[in-house]
Amino acid sequence: MGTLASELLPASRASCLNYRDGLLKLEQVLLNRKRKMGPTTAFPILHRVAALSSIRSTTALRHSLCKPTVKLCYASLCTLQQMRCVSTETALSQHISDLTDREKRLLTKLYDGLIRGQRAALAESITLVETQHPRKKELAQVLLQRVLAFRQEQEKRNGGNPVAFRVGLSGPPGAGKSSFIEVVGKMLTGRGHKVSVLAVDPSSCTTGGSLMGDKTRMTELSRDMNAYIRPSPTSGTLGGVTRTTNEAIVLCEGAGYDIVLVETVGVGQSEFAVADMVDMFVLLIPPAGGDELQGIKRGIIEMADLVVVTKSDGELVVPARRIQAEYTSALKLLRKKSKVWKPKVVRISSETGQGVPELWDTMLQFRDAMLNCGELRIRRQTQQKVWLWNLIQENALRHFQQHPAVRAELPELERRVTSGDISPGLAADLLLKVFSSVQ
Repeated sequence: MGTLASELLPASRASCLNYRDGLLKLEQVLLNRKRKMGPTTAFPILHRVAALSSIRSTTALRHSLCKPTVKLCYASLCTLQQMRCVSTETALSQHISDLTDREKRLLTKLYDGLIRGQRAALAESITLVETQHPRKKELAQVLLQRVLAFRQEQEKRNGGNPVAFRVGLSGPPGAGKSSFIEVVGKMLTGRGHKVSVLAVDPSSCTTGGSLMGDKTRMTELSRDMNAYIRPSPTSGTLGGVTRTTNEAIVLCEGAGYDIVLVETVGVGQSEFAVADMVDMFVLLIPPAGGDELQGIKRGIIEMADLVVVTKSDGELVVPARRIQAEYTSALKLLRKKSKVWKPKVVRISSETGQGVPELWDTMLQFRDAMLNCGELRIRRQTQQKVWLWNLIQENALRHFQQHPAVRAELPELERRVTSGDISPGLAADLLLKVFSSVQ
């Protein structure tokens, strides 16, 4: 039984962030040991472990662990009682190697500066999050965990409501996104808000460089001390945003910015990744944005909570009105995203400022409606799951590409695919078999 405990204890500690995952690992260990233990000993324990998987409270778990049938593995399972009490920061500290004194000082400096609203600390924190260096990525996660805990405390003091309003702005190239942000941002800072803008610029597919030119269209807002503008390259990430935009939003909220605007690159009909990280998705279209058929097409239009027709001034007023009517008609044919909100189409002019105050009032109506019915909280929870799996897929692909066995077989399989000897699908299957066989 001592050997059994030596196997059970690591399994029980392996998933300390989720005690139900730990129970699944324990059950697997017991199944592997069933032949040696015999059915008389193994099956009662397996039955209790299976029953524990459905327990949702620590108290109920404690009572169940005290039953006689599970006392044989109680010494290994006792750590599960405290799993929900272990702080995430402590678990994260166990996940990475011990921090050096220099790293601790760095994280403390960044965190203290961030929660005080220092722009330099926010800029350095986002740079840390965007890095690809393995060690710095671990440090970034420690910093993010502290900021998340700070934000949770703020939300508790705010009655459980979010402390910031996240707005995603997307649209085709030339729709006037940057000019729109300049006008709206100045209006909001004038009303006492702190506005952060996460502007995403496309990266070159040949050189990998990025122009980072969004600030040139926000000259007034970039000088406003109540605004923070952070341009970032896509670095090959699809969907109009960067890989770390979601984490940058958390840092901006921790720094005290109550309005977070995410401007995507110029996108098409199927690029709407920003909708999975914001509270409200706003689609900007120019007056020459196409006829009603474009609005009917499934894709980015059906993800929009609000459609804004820009440049509605001068000679473009008449075309803007026509586009507004056509998109209003088109939206009626799409399935509703929310039970309490019907997407609207409005016209504004960044040149004259006409329609901008009314637009913000509409956005506040959306936020209040979603908060009151609880859909905003559900939307944020769903978004966290989406980005969890996005990051898992990204890291799994990187791990697959860097695996020694895959790297050894890849050149030959690529040669056979390019020469037409085998299909790409077969080559992919062979590489996956090589990858899984050496795990």
